[in-house]
Amino acid sequence: MLRPILDSGAVRLTGGVVSDRAAVNREVSLADGLEKLEAGGNIHNLRVAAGESDGYRPTLTLDADVHKWVEAAAWELRREPTAELASALDEVVGLLLRAQGSDGYLNSWFQVEEPERKLQDLTRGCEMYCAGHFIEAAVALNRATGDRRLLDGAIAFANLLDAEFGPQGGREGIDGHEEIELALVELARQTGETRYLELARTFVDRRGHGLVGPGVFGPRYYQDHEPVREASTLTGHAVRAMYLNTAAADLVLETGDAGLLSALERQWEAMVSSKMYLTGGLGSRERDEAIGEPFELPPDRAYAETCAAAGLLFWNWKMLQATGDSKYADLLERSFYNAFLAGVSLDGRQYFYANPLEVRADYESPHESEWSGETAWYISPAPEQATAYRRPWFRCACCPPNVMRVLSSIEQYVATTSDTGIQLHQFTPAIIEADIAGSPVKLTVSTEYPWHGTVTATVTETTGDAWELSLRVPGWAEGATVEVDGEAKRVGPGYARVRRVWTAGDTVVLRLPLTPRLTAADPRVSASYGSVAIERGPLVYCVEHVDNPGLDLGTIRISPTVELREVAGPDLLPGLVAVEADVTVLSAAATAGYRTVGRTTDTAAAEGKRTVTAIPYFTWANRTPGAMRVWIPT
Repeated sequence: MLRPILDSGAVRLTGGVVSDRAAVNREVSLADGLEKLEAGGNIHNLRVAAGESDGYRPTLTLDADVHKWVEAAAWELRREPTAELASALDEVVGLLLRAQGSDGYLNSWFQVEEPERKLQDLTRGCEMYCAGHFIEAAVALNRATGDRRLLDGAIAFANLLDAEFGPQGGREGIDGHEEIELALVELARQTGETRYLELARTFVDRRGHGLVGPGVFGPRYYQDHEPVREASTLTGHAVRAMYLNTAAADLVLETGDAGLLSALERQWEAMVSSKMYLTGGLGSRERDEAIGEPFELPPDRAYAETCAAAGLLFWNWKMLQATGDSKYADLLERSFYNAFLAGVSLDGRQYFYANPLEVRADYESPHESEWSGETAWYISPAPEQATAYRRPWFRCACCPPNVMRVLSSIEQYVATTSDTGIQLHQFTPAIIEADIAGSPVKLTVSTEYPWHGTVTATVTETTGDAWELSLRVPGWAEGATVEVDGEAKRVGPGYARVRRVWTAGDTVVLRLPLTPRLTAADPRVSASYGSVAIERGPLVYCVEHVDNPGLDLGTIRISPTVELREVAGPDLLPGLVAVEADVTVLSAAATAGYRTVGRTTDTAAAEGKRTVTAIPYFTWANRTPGAMRVWIPT
């Protein structure tokens, strides 16, 4: 079992794409997000609950968005504290504590609008979902800064839930939206109180027995149709599924439950093999934001909610710790660089709720959310209000603060330790400090990843005993080598492990070939049958209209043997590498409506050749509105 490096400052990002995204989050998104929470009524509603204002703005889940912002701000105070952020956070924390009831309960909607229905509508009330985010924020603040004011409030709320729903005589109930389960595990870890761990396990084991009720979309939507330990695949609301399985994996870490781990491994394999997009996105249905049937993965209708990508990071991180298997780190990387990072604009002010893999030029608002009454992403007629298809905020704004809290804590996903050494899972310039068997060890990681594939780890402080440095070799990295003492050798997928007595200045160099490649769609995915996508290293690429002016992206076809050429990319990020390829462009006659195959008019299908430029998927929709596609027919 691997241990995350959680001590303050133990992993410090020193440059590169990941650090830059975290910096934009810190310098732009957090302040902008707090303004949006104020303008959207989230902060106002808490003031109403605290008796400091009136005129509640009705909605059920606004509190959770504040809690996620608090968590993000707490992690940032640990990384790079500022007086301005500390003051803003202190004000919000104080408001939360003033709004909290004397019994520990906190949910502004029910406190103000329906006090007689507290903890009664578990199917749709989202009270324990909001409580979970409150607890996670409290744990983050205590872990990051030592401030335990919010932790004491979280303990009071957890005690209330334990008395109401706990295994010792509590009523049998679970929340319709999972989140409390994983938060309780973290609270148990932070406080040492095993009651919270038992309550988390109780909630996980109760799911699948019809306790939530049919709700709007039926029990599968809530993962309440089948016990977690018996499930062979993932179903229902994608974010809920990710939070549930994150909690279950965290229980494995605390209890060593082999049966639960086996069930999670089974579900993970089913997801990766048949229910996940190439980008690491999850959720193909917009109506119920749900995971579809096997191979139901339409690129143009992909929902792939940004929150689901965040949840996939959480789950894979716990599975990696539990098993040490590099495939979980591989998927964490894929989802982070593609499905997750696409969810926020490069300037940190605009967001996607849904993340499609194709947009046609004639589309208008293809994801009009039925339950929230707003467009999840759209072609904006008002450029001053949105960049390309992104929006500055949402009425149900779960995704923006989720992005913030992930980027504020992203260094926690870089490395782990064990009794025998350090494991480097994600590649970014960083300084890593850790203890191995009680002795301090320090590494400096230098790299220009993901644009270039050389990763150099230099030991700058070490113990006199032998220990093992492990560097992940991604599954796509055919021909990777590791170099020690000037001698290089080929390494396959998994971890390149070097064990020795180290001295300061020793280096290990991992070289990952970042050759562009074509990836074929599974033929069972009918929506992408006969198509390929361009990938390079961990990045999925897309063809966007702005780099290919005058070209109808729906008319291009690509040869499976085409030469892919690396070129300097557009001025979106420093060092960005684009990929060029020659494609065939079909004539208007060949693409217009239905036609009889084999007639003489069908032989003149090709209009000519064209060179197209592809950019990393996560950088699309940062310029002007227009078409985009990941999958290109052959």
